[in-house]
Amino acid sequence: MPKIFLYDEYGPEDVAMMQALYSRSAESVEKHVAKVSETGSGKFMERFYVGYGHMSIADCGSTTMFIEGVSMLVAKAVQDWPLYSGQETSTRYIDMSRQPMTDPIGTEASRAIQEKWHAFYVSSGPAVEDHLRAKYPRQADEDEKMYDKAIKARSFDILRGFLPAGITTQLSWHTNLRQAWDKLSLLRHHPLAEVREAAEGMLAELSKRYPNSFSHKRYEEQENYRANVLANHTYFDPESFPQEFTAVTTIDPAALSPYTDVLSERPVKTNLPQYLRALGTFTFDFLLDFGSYRDMQRHRAGIHHMPLLSTRYGFHSWYLEQLPEAHRAKAETLIAEQTAAIDTMDASSEDCQYLVAMGFRVPCRYTFDLPGLVYFVELRCGKTVHPTLRPVARRMADEIVSRFPEVTLHVDRDPDDWDARRGLQDITRKESQTRRRR
Repeated sequence: MPKIFLYDEYGPEDVAMMQALYSRSAESVEKHVAKVSETGSGKFMERFYVGYGHMSIADCGSTTMFIEGVSMLVAKAVQDWPLYSGQETSTRYIDMSRQPMTDPIGTEASRAIQEKWHAFYVSSGPAVEDHLRAKYPRQADEDEKMYDKAIKARSFDILRGFLPAGITTQLSWHTNLRQAWDKLSLLRHHPLAEVREAAEGMLAELSKRYPNSFSHKRYEEQENYRANVLANHTYFDPESFPQEFTAVTTIDPAALSPYTDVLSERPVKTNLPQYLRALGTFTFDFLLDFGSYRDMQRHRAGIHHMPLLSTRYGFHSWYLEQLPEAHRAKAETLIAEQTAAIDTMDASSEDCQYLVAMGFRVPCRYTFDLPGLVYFVELRCGKTVHPTLRPVARRMADEIVSRFPEVTLHVDRDPDDWDARRGLQDITRKESQTRRRR
């Protein structure tokens, strides 16, 4: 019978040391815990992790940072990491009307652009909700509170397209100590000053809390390399990009034949085995509004290069189509005026992102292995997924089915994109056992 121990009460460096001792000792972790108490983990981490480059030790200790009052662009920069774990304020469920805005350009013209977007977001809310109630009347079997929350959420779905990327948000980042350094050592050189400031702030907090794990020596050649990479290649901004959805794959159909049972007999909500990743990849090019790109970016199974947010690819039509007719005309005029103002702004293309509304489309190039792609399309084809992202997931699912029909997919193909059950997607306090018994 195996022995199982949990030591969650110890800090990240303590836990890292206790795990590291397994590699040099056959003794029980019970004795390793005693060593932690005797010698202290900090000295161990300094000697073996920072001092001798045993980076895997820092993989064994994790921490969580909570980052508040930063723009959407900072959140995306932090989350642009294949091992990111965390949560972020959802523009689909939270009223963003009281959130401050960040503007690194700092001119009257740039401030006016952000304020015009914000004013439209705030003033349109009541009319959009009324429009939605007329379009999707509550059914007799639908709970009123659930329905009201669903209406509110759908209005946020629509109006989030008019929020500038400079609107502030908050996010968490759960990471091990090694990944924190690897990521922040890059973000220190990010082209956005706000990202650099946030990175230095996180490093300062981590260094105070875990000084022995964040006392890395900085080498000039490494710093120069990172600075060059971030200065010239942070954003995906191709000279030309297809307007239509395209897909290519490196997977040979013959390579799937030994796994017919694995591919065809998979139950609902069951992942494909990871060894199928070796069979090849799908790469997709498509345009997607920045709001839904934010939702998609956090899928760690996909490899992509963060796109530059601009007005170049136009505003996603879905947001306009959902507005009441009078507000639609106002929105079209606003978008035209704001586009002209942004395009003539005397500022870098990176800083101009703060002024661009999240309904504008960005170029997306995503590469997935088969297990990652199947997971993504099954999750993102659901009716509660944002209506601009759901069609992209469906197109990806269609590509799988047309090329490899032996792959069973469990996707929701219901054309209806309204579901009052979204009103249940909330975090609420449970009633006490006493109250329920009454």
